[in-house]
Amino acid sequence: MARAFLLVLDSFGVGGAPDAEHYGDLGSNTLGHIAEFCAAGAADRAGLRSGPLKLPNMSALGLLEIATLASGTRPAGMPPPEHIFGLHGCANEVSKGKDTPSGHWEIAGTPVRFEWGYFPTEGEAFSPELIDTICEKGNLPGILGNCHASGTDIIARLGEEHIRTGKPICYTSSDSVFQIAAHEMHFGLERLIALCEIVRKILDPLNIGRVIARPFVGESAATFARTGNRRDFSVLPPEPTLLDRLVERDRKVLAIGKIGDIYAHQGVSRAIKANGNDALMEATLEAMDQALNGDLVFTNFVDFDMNYGHRRDVAGYAAALEAFDQRLPEIHRKMQPGDVTILTADHGCDPTWRGTDHTRERVPIMAFGPGFRERNIGIRSSYADIGESIAAHLSIPSGRHGRSFM
Repeated sequence: MARAFLLVLDSFGVGGAPDAEHYGDLGSNTLGHIAEFCAAGAADRAGLRSGPLKLPNMSALGLLEIATLASGTRPAGMPPPEHIFGLHGCANEVSKGKDTPSGHWEIAGTPVRFEWGYFPTEGEAFSPELIDTICEKGNLPGILGNCHASGTDIIARLGEEHIRTGKPICYTSSDSVFQIAAHEMHFGLERLIALCEIVRKILDPLNIGRVIARPFVGESAATFARTGNRRDFSVLPPEPTLLDRLVERDRKVLAIGKIGDIYAHQGVSRAIKANGNDALMEATLEAMDQALNGDLVFTNFVDFDMNYGHRRDVAGYAAALEAFDQRLPEIHRKMQPGDVTILTADHGCDPTWRGTDHTRERVPIMAFGPGFRERNIGIRSSYADIGESIAAHLSIPSGRHGRSFM
């Protein structure tokens, strides 16, 4: 039996991107800086974690060697494993953005060679003409925000006014994205989703990568909290991805978390929603039981990015990594002869870095399964090598942009 399990630790970069300076990210290193802060005691949090970063299972899959290969620096305080298993290396991103769709599409064999559309970084983010069109087609009294912002911050700042006026909170970031936050009850979740679908069509000519629905609950700035009903409305990938090639050959792609949204549900056999890393892991384990010969289970673990990277929460990120690492043996126990699991990331989001945006970094590649011997696969020239390795493993024709390391 040959099955593949692709697990994306959203934003778990390992530094060293050769073009990081172009993005203002020279020196960023998500893993390296988390380990450094943990070793120094700066990432301790009472009752949550303490001491050096502890990732024994990923270390046994070559994570420390990957970090040294990627950035030239071994993560501080992390002890070396007794043995290393499976294939390990890292990959450069060739796509022009450092955003979620670009990273995921490239992982699936389709780099983004074009430039996304972006909103201005100075002054108001959205033009009066764009706002007028959105308000007219969405039957809105107006919008709030109209700026670059952190989602949690802008909800705390404008949430009460949103409830009072009925105006949705609209904002962007350094990514190609239009985000709409609205209260699930006062504004309505279905109304928010419908509004995002309207805005998606309006923004298509501007080549904006995603429109994101950010529902929240609570009645005051002190109690507002985003819910798990987030929806991403992406444009279609520019050409068929690994997912499309699998589905065309009657293989199943079980897309867990926000994977379905990222690929605009193209090449997805079944989308499985789950909220939070533990729930995503449970859904992955269940999907492994359901996957048949030739199938792909594809999961995005979003908490690393959404809850900790963007919020610059070093301790939270470290604790989430340690919790994920502890559950990796459950993945291993589900695997059968012929299976492969690949751990990787889609970009960085260094929680020690300035600002709140993604960081341009290399990403780790850890591939393991029954019968896999230890091998260093080096620095791959594109994330697309990951998708082509899965294609080779599942015996489907290769794509145009990557090279298998299997």
